[in-house]
Amino acid sequence: MRNQSIEAALNKNSNREQLLKHRFFQMVDERALSKDHAETVLGQWWHPMHYFPNFLGRLLAACPQLEMKTAVSHILDQEVGEGDPANAHERLFITTMTDAGLARAAVSEAEMTPATKRLIDGYKRSTDDYLIGLGFLYGTEVADLTMVAKLGKLLRRTTGLKSLPWVDIHVKQEPDHVETAGHTVGLQYTDDEMATIVRGAEEIWTLWVGFFEELHNRVA
Repeated sequence: MRNQSIEAALNKNSNREQLLKHRFFQMVDERALSKDHAETVLGQWWHPMHYFPNFLGRLLAACPQLEMKTAVSHILDQEVGEGDPANAHERLFITTMTDAGLARAAVSEAEMTPATKRLIDGYKRSTDDYLIGLGFLYGTEVADLTMVAKLGKLLRRTTGLKSLPWVDIHVKQEPDHVETAGHTVGLQYTDDEMATIVRGAEEIWTLWVGFFEELHNRVA
């Protein structure tokens, strides 16, 4: 029986709402960005996307229960292409961005901003405690499709490109990722363990808010 109370607490969390309704996304809905600004945004996005499989691998090693390991490994397999590196998310990102006319170096070799570094450091630190890591995982997955969809809109408006394989793979896989991550927080936990998972989710949402706040200030 899945623990509905923890999922309900996470789904109604104010930190999550602050992320999903961030003013950066409102800006993307309202206007196109310049090519340089699009490269600035997507060049920062590269860093958490590129690190995410490492985060999953570290979380996989830290999780004590087979049910957790199975869920995390399933998401990891999809992230790295399900046996075909060409279908890995970061490879699809590169081909999508270069097809859109963005410079490969700009979207994959940019120096991290301070907020991006704090985000990556948070992911690295989270796997020191698998419960915090599970909170980071769930918090990421329930927001990921919204974030990617908004970046896809940014890309379409800026470049006019209609075919976005990097966005398409998220549309295909992300509902499964959310469900799979939900299984990990739906296991049986003590109240203290549940509180730790919630704290992890709150932290990653706060870090993502900081990420997009910094980007908004750089390109608005």
